Amino acid sequence: MTTYGWIGLGNMGGPMTANLVAAGHTVRGFDLDAGAAAEAAARGVDIVGSIAETVAGADVVFTMLPKGEHVRAVYGGEDGIWATADTRALLVDSSTVDIETSQHCHDTSAARGFRFVDAPVSGGVSGAETATLAFMVGGSPEASEEAVGHIEPMAGRTIVAGGETTGIAAKICNNMMLFINLMAASEGSQLADRLGLDPQVFWEIASVSSGHSWAQQTWYPMPGIVDSAASNRNYDATFRADLARKDVTLALDAGVLTGVSLEAARLAQRQFDRLIDEGLADKDCSLIVKYASPDGGAPGWTGAGSASAERTLSAAEMKEVR
Repeated sequence: MTTYGWIGLGNMGGPMTANLVAAGHTVRGFDLDAGAAAEAAARGVDIVGSIAETVAGADVVFTMLPKGEHVRAVYGGEDGIWATADTRALLVDSSTVDIETSQHCHDTSAARGFRFVDAPVSGGVSGAETATLAFMVGGSPEASEEAVGHIEPMAGRTIVAGGETTGIAAKICNNMMLFINLMAASEGSQLADRLGLDPQVFWEIASVSSGHSWAQQTWYPMPGIVDSAASNRNYDATFRADLARKDVTLALDAGVLTGVSLEAARLAQRQFDRLIDEGLADKDCSLIVKYASPDGGAPGWTGAGSASAERTLSAAEMKEVR
């Protein structure tokens, strides 16, 4: 069995490590959040009090952290991974970070004698819970092949994207597409509702038609349709609005770097900015559905403006529209 060192036990890291434990592996975990650490401990993770204790004797060290600045601090700090881990350990970063941070981790790891891969994930909390995440791996062929074996208990699919930073590049592009699809699901669900369609019936139609997407299947912002949707739980976050804003901004920064125009991504960024400006940074990113609603509310939300208009077009009005 493998000994894993794991730093970052939040919404994603917690269930991911639980799947490793369930597969019979030893996982030593570290997180500054006492609640996250306690929940991971209840799932069988050995909680330790420092990065040095986390990496001691580990065959592989995973990081799953919110932002690039956290990754740089955990790797490069005085008592960080590079300073305390054995160079035999494979280093794997599954955080969603900027290209520059990922390249820095590749370059510095190599300079210090470590093997490193970037291996971000797609599939959200539901995928983390059910061990069906898609991993995108970037690094040398040898390190990537080794990483795939360590990833297997957490994954539904693992794809080696190519060389250094190709995993994170794939993740940035993929998440950008996700948030654009989320806008489509938000606007489509609200328009269908106001036109008198039964929400369940319309969801089933979209599911077998061209409106189908992962966002529509997993985060559909109408309560009672998809179990994994935050709309069933007052938009308590499965993917926080501020983290969604961070991810789509990574894509926009990459667009500037490459000269690619990303107008739809910029619109998604503006919608997440609105949630953050309203003090809703910690709510689920699918709460952008409120910007499609005539009354500024959202189905399943108890916040300001949450009362549904509960009005569909009359037959006469429908005829006028046509």
